[in-house]
Amino acid sequence: MSQQRQPFGIYTLANDVVYDQLIALLNSIDANVGSDIPICVIPFDQRLERCQQAIASRPNVTLFTDESAIARWEKFAQEFVRVHPEAQRTQQKHPRWYGGGLHRKFVAFEGIFDKFVFFDGDSLAMKPLTNVWQQLETYDFVFDDWEHAKSAPHTALDISLIEQTGLFTAVDIRPKLHCSSFWGSKYGIFGAEELAVLQDRLVNQGEAAWVNGQGWWDDAFLFNYMTLRCDRPLFNFTLSQNGQDRTGNCANVDPFTNVDNVLYNEQGLKPIHRIHYMGYASSDFARLAKGEDADIPYKDIFLHYRFLQEPEQKPTRLKPPSPAAKIQRFVRKAAQKLIK
Repeated sequence: MSQQRQPFGIYTLANDVVYDQLIALLNSIDANVGSDIPICVIPFDQRLERCQQAIASRPNVTLFTDESAIARWEKFAQEFVRVHPEAQRTQQKHPRWYGGGLHRKFVAFEGIFDKFVFFDGDSLAMKPLTNVWQQLETYDFVFDDWEHAKSAPHTALDISLIEQTGLFTAVDIRPKLHCSSFWGSKYGIFGAEELAVLQDRLVNQGEAAWVNGQGWWDDAFLFNYMTLRCDRPLFNFTLSQNGQDRTGNCANVDPFTNVDNVLYNEQGLKPIHRIHYMGYASSDFARLAKGEDADIPYKDIFLHYRFLQEPEQKPTRLKPPSPAAKIQRFVRKAAQKLIK
């Protein structure tokens, strides 16, 4: 598939570490969104051998290859981190928290799709994106999450600090809060000139502090600053006047009902855009794909999509981890905590 411009498409972010999740996501898009919709995989880093093999076998999937765009967005994020007050205080203590890879998803604004939807790699698509494309006729950003409902200490932006500037009120800010695991937007937003203005405000005018210090390393927190400051129209399905639009999406929080391997919001059986396995390690999914009974909700759904095109390789029975494996993982986690 050539890198010519497309009217719409899907992006995700991946490397070989999340290979099993990438295959499951691609298969879920194929089954529930459309078998011919263009998909572009943004490289998290250079570990891509298995991903490239998977992409080569799928005519509608390409790899994002514009290294200059990747470098631009990594630099933008790194400059933000360099001046953020909390990052300056804790970056040396927690160097693993920031590597820049997550912020690569913003290259979607410079990609090959005029309109696009981004799916985090730890997600599975559950329905067509027709209503997202429709909303993008009116809005520049489309989200589907409940970040706006979080209590003030846990929001992506420091609402009280921003209110002190007189530029925005809490009423302005609250409905614009969002995550970065699923979102729709358009090519050309945050072009070079606009990005330079944002960087100047972050670096030279002290607005980096608008981003809550609890998440200075999180791409979603910086993204919230970007969407608020650019002041473009934004739509969130969880704030829709249509109750059918308001659903859950998190595997570890929201209850779903399985109907023929498609999940629906348990209350009202409302269709959901995706299930998001937020907070579960990629290593857990790799072990699950090898037949180990990992502690992941809706694991049957994940296995269904992971092996949708290779049903003969799907584990027929899940085995519990061995005592030795449990001890080894416990020791590894303890060591990682000591490093932090």
